Amino acid sequence: MQTMTPRERWIAVLQGKRTDHIPTDYWATAEFDAKLRKVVDAPKGEVLFDKLHIDRPRWAWPKWKLTHHPDDPQADQWGVRKTTIDYGTGAYNETASNPLAAMETVAQIDNFRWPTPDDFDYTPITQQLADDDGHRFINGGGYEPFLLYCCMRGMEQAYEDLLANPDIAHAVLTHIFNFFYEHNRRILEAGRGKIDCFYLAEDLGGQSSPLFSLEVYRRFFRENQRKMAALARSYGAAVFYHTDGSARVFLPDLIEVVGIQILNPLQWRCPGMELPELVRDFSKHLTFHGGIDNQQTLPFGTVADVRKEVRWVAGIMKTARWICAPCHNIQAVSPVENVLAMYEEIGLVSQGK
Repeated sequence: MQTMTPRERWIAVLQGKRTDHIPTDYWATAEFDAKLRKVVDAPKGEVLFDKLHIDRPRWAWPKWKLTHHPDDPQADQWGVRKTTIDYGTGAYNETASNPLAAMETVAQIDNFRWPTPDDFDYTPITQQLADDDGHRFINGGGYEPFLLYCCMRGMEQAYEDLLANPDIAHAVLTHIFNFFYEHNRRILEAGRGKIDCFYLAEDLGGQSSPLFSLEVYRRFFRENQRKMAALARSYGAAVFYHTDGSARVFLPDLIEVVGIQILNPLQWRCPGMELPELVRDFSKHLTFHGGIDNQQTLPFGTVADVRKEVRWVAGIMKTARWICAPCHNIQAVSPVENVLAMYEEIGLVSQGK
């Protein structure tokens, strides 16, 4: 079969067509990425992906014209301050302030200085994609409202609001939705038909059970997700959906109502996310993305464990549409040799070896 480009592989797998080899993707923390690039001798850009035959998409981004929130010189566009927390082998930027935490009325929520799409310049997207060589799949736009809600309100208060303060929850989520709908519309419009995929997300599942009831999901999130997915599809972009954890109960709604096309990251160790059952019940409707465990196998397994798991997942996915990738960001503690083994082994599987 003729060699495909990364973009051609993504498009083919989404359409259920044959590919020259199983498509791959790459998600990693900055610390692991630096470690891998040093070993592979690929310090910048896509050289890493070319060397490891990874089909990682490119992203198209607008430019934020401001430098901070108008009411807080230390905060981002949402009024949230961040601080870097070092955990030994790496660091994460964690929320350090919650600008809506003390608000008790819808009027207070409405009077907050919410961001506007006018704060962004979308022309860089048009220029970037006009100059793009078409080699890689293009991602553009995104929407993950409750994660942002938790940053603005505080995580405990955010979950409490869904049951005890529904008017507050509705007000905050409406402001977030209104911004992102127009923001994403402008991103997609600036893409002029060249944006292949839209990122829709919400972590609906925890490690052992859903984080919301189905009723709560339907009341606060489903309709806005449906509208955002419909917007993306109207511009020809596939809808990539990210949810961690045990989220099977939401899949019928995500497929039948929201209209997602790609499901990520397939944390198959979580109850309800067992791969054989996901393939059996949903492979007619979805392309699966991920599935190589980054909580146990990649960080703490041996090279042999990684190779065995890659072949196990590939065997289950033999009748499904699948993009091989870690089931979330590869953490800094993961040995480089394990990750190299993952990509080498999926290459061998693709060659029938």
